[in-house]
Amino acid sequence: MIPASGLARLGIASAFAILMLSGMALAQSSERVNFAAGKDNAAVEAEVIGGGYKDYILGAAAGQTMGVSLITDGTAYFNILPPGSDGEAIYIGSIDGNDASIKLPAAGDYTIRVYLMGNDKDSGRTVPFTLSMTIM
Repeated sequence: MIPASGLARLGIASAFAILMLSGMALAQSSERVNFAAGKDNAAVEAEVIGGGYKDYILGAAAGQTMGVSLITDGTAYFNILPPGSDGEAIYIGSIDGNDASIKLPAAGDYTIRVYLMGNDKDSGRTVPFTLSMTIM
């Protein structure tokens, strides 16, 4: 049997571990992108850190064309995830490059995920980027 003081310490340690893990999950961010009235494009300037990533969500119709361009001075890339994806991408920037133009197969919310690779990811580097998005 664990003494009461030991249970209290175990409870505090467990609470601390949960807070630390939830903080890790919060390191990622998601932002819905809305185009200004009469516009078919938008751009964001942000940064991504180490193993983290930034998600940008755009609603689109089937058959529309999405254009995405990423400008960065580090090893940042982006993937495009279709509606309902659990991480599988229809465009992989680390393979296909930092400029995409793809015809969208389905209606719904598409996610553009910006992330790091290589030494920038492994060393926890902060890499600024500009992401331009359009849907036509």
